[in-house]
Amino acid sequence: MKIRHAMIVLATLLLAACASQPKPLQGDFAQITPHDANSVDRTGALVRWGGRIVKVEPQPNRTCFEMISTRLNVYGRPYWATDDVGGRFIACRDGFYDPALFQTNREVTFTGRIDGYENRRIGEYDYRFPRVAADVIYLWPIQERVDVITRPAPWPWWGYW
Repeated sequence: MKIRHAMIVLATLLLAACASQPKPLQGDFAQITPHDANSVDRTGALVRWGGRIVKVEPQPNRTCFEMISTRLNVYGRPYWATDDVGGRFIACRDGFYDPALFQTNREVTFTGRIDGYENRRIGEYDYRFPRVAADVIYLWPIQERVDVITRPAPWPWWGYW
């Protein structure tokens, strides 16, 4: 009986290990969105935010990313099943990140602290962006979307009843 319980515990632990975030994205973070951070000053909060790249701005000592945010799935990857977005934010990190690799609409997850706010224009609209001093920039691999087309079986007695 003890062996059976040990096997159940081991199987549970193995399944839990398979369903975790990549190591750089693990940790405890404030459960706020960029939209929430705009309503109340949250400077200094440790966050894990992700979304799609709107614009990449290489600067002399760092690179900044203008992002449109969405919630993250259990792995920390941006989740785009709906148009429910959490606002926009800017994430900056020391060093050069090539805009040819970090292209518009690529999915990225950042961890870091909110270090201030920046006012910018989106078209003619003034928008207040929370700015994250990023510790981690995690560029997700491109996921190809595949549409599976099923055809009815060639035999009339097989399939659709």
